[in-house]
Amino acid sequence: MRMRGGWGRLAEVLAGVALIALTAYESHRNPAPWELLAGLVTITVAVATIRRAPLLALGAATASGLAMVFDYGGRVPLWPVGLMVLTSFLAGRRLDRVGPALAVFGGVVVVGLPVTLLAGGGTDWAALVGYVSFAAALPWQLGRYVRLREELARTGWERAEQYEVQQRMIAGEARLRERARIAGDMHDSLGHELSLIALRAGALEVAPDLDERYRGAAAELRRSAAAATERLHDIIGVLREADDAAPTDPADGAVGDLVGRAAASGLVVRLDGELPGRAPAMVRRAAYRVVQEALTNAAKHAPGAAVTVTLAGDDDETVVTVDNPPPPAGPLPGAGGGRRGLIGLRERVRLLGGTFEAGPADGGFRVLARLPHAAAPAEEEPSEPSRSAAERADVQRRARRTLAVMVAVPVAALGVLTGVSVVAYTYDYVTTRLDPAQFDRLRPGQPRAELAPVLPDRQQRYRPRDVAPVPPPGAVCEYYGTGAGLFEFSEFSYRLCFLDGRLVSRDHIDGRRDTQG
Repeated sequence: MRMRGGWGRLAEVLAGVALIALTAYESHRNPAPWELLAGLVTITVAVATIRRAPLLALGAATASGLAMVFDYGGRVPLWPVGLMVLTSFLAGRRLDRVGPALAVFGGVVVVGLPVTLLAGGGTDWAALVGYVSFAAALPWQLGRYVRLREELARTGWERAEQYEVQQRMIAGEARLRERARIAGDMHDSLGHELSLIALRAGALEVAPDLDERYRGAAAELRRSAAAATERLHDIIGVLREADDAAPTDPADGAVGDLVGRAAASGLVVRLDGELPGRAPAMVRRAAYRVVQEALTNAAKHAPGAAVTVTLAGDDDETVVTVDNPPPPAGPLPGAGGGRRGLIGLRERVRLLGGTFEAGPADGGFRVLARLPHAAAPAEEEPSEPSRSAAERADVQRRARRTLAVMVAVPVAALGVLTGVSVVAYTYDYVTTRLDPAQFDRLRPGQPRAELAPVLPDRQQRYRPRDVAPVPPPGAVCEYYGTGAGLFEFSEFSYRLCFLDGRLVSRDHIDGRRDTQG
């Protein structure tokens, strides 16, 4: 981070040096030193304070735009534009509040009105407003957008990471709970078998026709079975959490009984098929849990929908399918769940080496479990992707759309203004042109009425500074185009001065050389 900040600071200093060089180059034609001095001061202040006092830097850079209202002999200084663009963008990335920046822009525009009137240069107040809008306000808004986008991205990643951690914790908790249930099921089955062993050993221990040596071995076997049962109970007690209620379902419950109880409680459910006769006990228990969880979810999320439970398989595999169509009246209010039950089922099926699917199907919902009768546990599936990434992408799309609108509106406005200006400029060029041959035939003393047929109906609007000799007192001067190229039209002008209705002087003004022709 320090390296990045150091490189950023170096780039700012280099940009400031480049602006100072541009200022020195542009101001060398200005005999007055104030332009160079103003450039050095504003650039130095802006670069020095852009990090610790960005509002001060923004104010100094925007105020430099006032230098553009003065007359530079037809030259438009570029260093204020570069300073405003650079500083405004960086200030937008560092200023949190909008009001102070808008106050700076508005203050410069308000102060610029009397300054423009007093300066009497070649830039009017409307042009100053345009400079501030496009060279200061627009880059500031762009910098602000970049900062907000970076904050959004950072916040989004943090939320995504937190959400994914939470999802992993929930999934891990559900898997641990299911493993504890599996251990409980194994405890019930194994404990039952150990109890039978102890019971048979006890019978052998008291059998009168058995040798004393064998009765002692039977007694030892009974004590070992009892100790193993107690130890197994302790282990399962450690695995089971304190708030876990004791199981109310039989460890080897039949799926048919489960479906019957659900139907008796009002659920519309149908059972097709039966479990394979050679299905192991853990497979039967897993099938029972799959149907149990699927019926619970159907009652919660699809009330009134008919549920179909299908059992199928062979000597190698058991397949459990639970289907339900969409609910007739919609899900119950607040029926959203944390999907812990499905996560637990997925873990139980995985430990049996099977596959588990749960999701929308044919407008409804389907749960499908394939349970092999003899297989090693399957590899753990990766956790489901977080929805935060999709939400972040959607927010980024909206941000990009906002940026497009924010940039397109000023650009479109600038395009319209440029088009109008081009049309007006071209119209002025076409309608104010005085033929050079006609200009050469004009002689002082000719009446204005005599010249009217050869003079254009309009005078030149876009023309250079009037550097011709001062006309006689009381004379009225008219300006016409010279017929120069369209892009050089405003650099040349024919000036005709009339006094008492007669031509007293005619001058060819060349704005590039500031001399008369």
